[in-house]
Amino acid sequence: MKPSLSPDTAPQFWRDAALPFIEARSIADGRKVCYARHAHAHFSIGAITAGHSTYLHEQARFRIGAGTVVLMNPGAVHACNPIDDQPWSYRMLYVDTHWLTELQHRLGFSQALGFRAFATTHSDDPALFAGLNALYEVLVDERTATPDKHAAALTFFSDLQQRLNPAGGPPRAHNQKLLRAADYIREHCTRSLKLEEICQAAELSPSYLIRAFKQHYGMTPHAFVVNQRVQFAQTRLRDGEPIAEVALEAGFADQAHFQRAFKQHLAATPGQYRG
Repeated sequence: MKPSLSPDTAPQFWRDAALPFIEARSIADGRKVCYARHAHAHFSIGAITAGHSTYLHEQARFRIGAGTVVLMNPGAVHACNPIDDQPWSYRMLYVDTHWLTELQHRLGFSQALGFRAFATTHSDDPALFAGLNALYEVLVDERTATPDKHAAALTFFSDLQQRLNPAGGPPRAHNQKLLRAADYIREHCTRSLKLEEICQAAELSPSYLIRAFKQHYGMTPHAFVVNQRVQFAQTRLRDGEPIAEVALEAGFADQAHFQRAFKQHLAATPGQYRG
């Protein structure tokens, strides 16, 4: 990790080019960390290590505290924020969806299926909480060899599948036209998108698209566009591209707009994230 500010206020990121399928993040004091509703293309799982926070997951709202593990499927709209300026802290892992899908297949999921979403939004299982924290410690420990880190990740996520997401059961149903709209946004998010284009791609009226999209994803089509641009920018920043170039490449009008949007979605500046 490369802390850039006080460890109490700055988000800490861990990445390893030898393990490109996983990324870690920690916050020691989450009182100043506020997120807009957002989603990720990857699977996210986190441990609340102290205090309490409000957890928004799609249309649900929960009060969670130390010892809770939160899970976010790819594309699930969510946010965790402080309660009345009370201290809280957490650790997060972000896992490549393709890597996790391949692991699901090896554990008995049908090869014909894509990622099998978790039905669980959060868990107070002490063993799961301890396992997640143990994996985090292994990943960020510079003394641990890469093969041992890889093995620890495989062990934890295999156990996670068996505990909370066993093979079998019907896949989650989705509105195909809304999925088409979301896919169109993902494909074209870096250019100027008009609502009419998205409606045409999804074969939906503007009024229905806005209402149904927000009900399904927890955000408007425009907010979804911004969220996708931030995810695009994350990839470019991890590759070491200059922030100013990333801002324009991602479709933001200027660097200031990019900085605001990035911090709203990740509670970190682009510079802090790139490290």
